[in-house]
Amino acid sequence: MTRRFDAVIFDLDGTLIDSAEAVMRIAGRFLAEQGAPPLTISETRGFVGNGGDVFARRMLRSRGLEAGGEAGAANVARFLALYAEAPGGENPPYPGVEAMLDALAPLSLALCTNKPHAPTMNVLDALGWSARFSAVVAGDTLAVKKPNPEPLYHAIRALDVPLARTLFVGDSEVDTHTAQAAGISYALHTNGYRKTAAEDLPAALRFDDFEVLTKYVLGA
Repeated sequence: MTRRFDAVIFDLDGTLIDSAEAVMRIAGRFLAEQGAPPLTISETRGFVGNGGDVFARRMLRSRGLEAGGEAGAANVARFLALYAEAPGGENPPYPGVEAMLDALAPLSLALCTNKPHAPTMNVLDALGWSARFSAVVAGDTLAVKKPNPEPLYHAIRALDVPLARTLFVGDSEVDTHTAQAAGISYALHTNGYRKTAAEDLPAALRFDDFEVLTKYVLGA
């Protein structure tokens, strides 16, 4: 058995964890403070992917709340504060993720997510995953986010593994475009938060079973 890759970099929300309901609850806490109706799960899934600040502004605009200027900045800051303090344990891993991470533990593993650092670490701590990843690049680690390829390059440099021996695993258009911009092999988790048909997103592998991903990486 000859493995295809020496390193795997994962997106988080919609790839390893199904965070939509947890994010919806956080949004609901903020909107309740504003006397506004909560988001639906469909709205929540549609707003995620570009980081907490972009999510917040999409949420604000959807409810006719101020999203620009000083008032908008204050609203975004309040949402991000609620996001940072929310329990990480409310974000369940997708079925099969734990077994996949165990199987790939001998490889170099990293996260590259647009989720802010504080809630990202809350999730990792709550799930007991903090030691699984040699590098964590969050949405506020650098001045740019995915689909800019620099966060992905930052993770690759931290792992010190050649790009050609590294696989990026994501679930969305943002992740797909990031992989294309970086020129890296890409696997698409089809049960995540994408809006485009899976077959219309270029990927070396499309999967909904994490055992399939494991076998692909290990060359089984």
